[in-house]
Amino acid sequence: MSRINTDTHLAPAASQPLLQQIQQAFGSTPHMFKAVANSPAALKSMWASFGALGQGTLGAQLGEQIAVAIANRNRCEYCLAAHTVLGQKAGASLAAMSAAQVGESEDPRTAAALRFALKVVEQRAHIDATDVAALRDAGFKDEQVVEIMAHVALNLFTNYINVAFDVPVDFPKVALK
Repeated sequence: MSRINTDTHLAPAASQPLLQQIQQAFGSTPHMFKAVANSPAALKSMWASFGALGQGTLGAQLGEQIAVAIANRNRCEYCLAAHTVLGQKAGASLAAMSAAQVGESEDPRTAAALRFALKVVEQRAHIDATDVAALRDAGFKDEQVVEIMAHVALNLFTNYINVAFDVPVDFPKVALK
């Protein structure tokens, strides 16, 4: 049971148009968005971030792999389940998504991004020049380095929402590693 309201009928009126967009995008309204809808500003921020990063240069598959790595590290069962499904819809195999949970990939470029994202999380962004250089060596440009950081920030936000408020998982469960 969630520690915060997840009844969309009780969400503020300013959240309702975004909840309708989310309903249309997913075919239902995931519990995470129902919880965030308690704050129209937070919902607007989250939904806009998903939209903006979805139009980014990293691609949906890498974005979802970063999401499962961070979710696993933060023990967020909700995001792990949701992003595993979304990663598969973006073309990643279940094996690739499972490997990403622990920051691994057969693709060197993806592996570099996952290592970087997890290091940012683990060290609370206290990284150094060699960490950024490793991304550049893997073929990432500054635009993409910043985009990876944006994915990290968004996923920390969603992980914290789901863990702190014990939002019920409404995607097929995936075991934490």
